[in-house]
Amino acid sequence: MFSLQTIFGKGDRFYGLLEAAADAAVQSAGALRTLVKSRGNEASLSDFKIARQKEKEISDQISRELVDTFVTALEREDIEALGSAIYRIPKTIEKFADRFVLAGDKLAQIEFGPRAAMLEEATQLVAQMVRGLRKLQIEPMKALYDRLRNVEAEADRLILEMYRDLYSGKYDGLQVLLIKDFFELLEKAIDRCREAGVVTYQIVLKNS
Repeated sequence: MFSLQTIFGKGDRFYGLLEAAADAAVQSAGALRTLVKSRGNEASLSDFKIARQKEKEISDQISRELVDTFVTALEREDIEALGSAIYRIPKTIEKFADRFVLAGDKLAQIEFGPRAAMLEEATQLVAQMVRGLRKLQIEPMKALYDRLRNVEAEADRLILEMYRDLYSGKYDGLQVLLIKDFFELLEKAIDRCREAGVVTYQIVLKNS
């Protein structure tokens, strides 16, 4: 017969899995930052793929644990929603990376580093919020969520500047399409971070 401590210990495992998923998203964003800095060499792409594979494995493990575990630390729907939200972050980053390796040489004069750094910061904030689920404290969580929203707001401002630059006429047709595609993917990845932050914050509001 299992003791209550054993049962609840298994349920508590989800905190660790969600934290590992968020940390994998941070690693994915860090690998992407290295990728754009190196202009898409094979070594940096390999680092990115390793981080992405880790995220997939953690996501699969969360799904298996939801099936096998009777008692969970949080509501099953919340665990599933947060796990899915976190998973979408590196999935979006992967789209950018794959396309960047193919077309990065056509955008040698475009600097993606600052946006990639913002994305990495957003993932780090998500990871801090997920770790905060163990304590379920509203004020610290709100402070992190507000910082995450500020990163998103800055990304929105920069995307408008990008559009203004595109309309200046200094790029050819192909460059316009590529620049628009890449910057919008980076913004979408930051939006994914904000979505994960919303889910995390709502979980704290519900359970505190």
